Amino acid sequence: MKKIVTLLVLMIGALSLFAGAASAHVNIGPKETSQGAYEMFTVKVPSEKEDVKTTKIEVKIPEEVNITRFEPKPGWTYETQKDASGKITSVTWTSEGEGLSATEFGQFNMNGKVGEKATEIVWKAIQTYSDGSVVEWVEAEEANYPASITVVNPADASAHGHGHGEKTTDKESPSEEKAAEEVKETSASTSNTPLYLSISALLAGLIALVISLKKRG
Repeated sequence: MKKIVTLLVLMIGALSLFAGAASAHVNIGPKETSQGAYEMFTVKVPSEKEDVKTTKIEVKIPEEVNITRFEPKPGWTYETQKDASGKITSVTWTSEGEGLSATEFGQFNMNGKVGEKATEIVWKAIQTYSDGSVVEWVEAEEANYPASITVVNPADASAHGHGHGEKTTDKESPSEEKAAEEVKETSASTSNTPLYLSISALLAGLIALVISLKKRG
């Protein structure tokens, strides 16, 4: 019995570590927005390595959003890249000091307008450490180095669309509420898939272990 309890504790600990690692990546919020909306997007950057610090973070700006302003951040400078039309295609924040340690994270804010026909915004980011190593957060959502995704819901037909960042208090129609809820459920299910698979595998292993020990007894 003691063996079972010990192994159960170890498996729960491993699951906790997995869940923590899965969430410790570059995130860009909000996770949901609407077509044509003016938003403040926040880039949250954790530093994961123990002995080296994050000194630079580059974010690719997708076609589905037009970023025009950046909030100054003390201790950091930023530089943008533009295409031939003048649209910003990437922004790079660089630390003027030592950077972010393993117990720290940084938040970088930028404003822009979501495209009228966008359905999702896939944010690809490149994180650089003080030792020169680079982590590219550009993979699919279930991968080890996922790109951050913002789901774009259909525009609210009752919104006027003239104010920058204005929000309407009119209630959505039942069909719009249902569509938005389906998008939320789909997004949540996709993002939690690796965790669910991990839990299932751990439970299966625990059951097999208990059966094996009973047979030996």
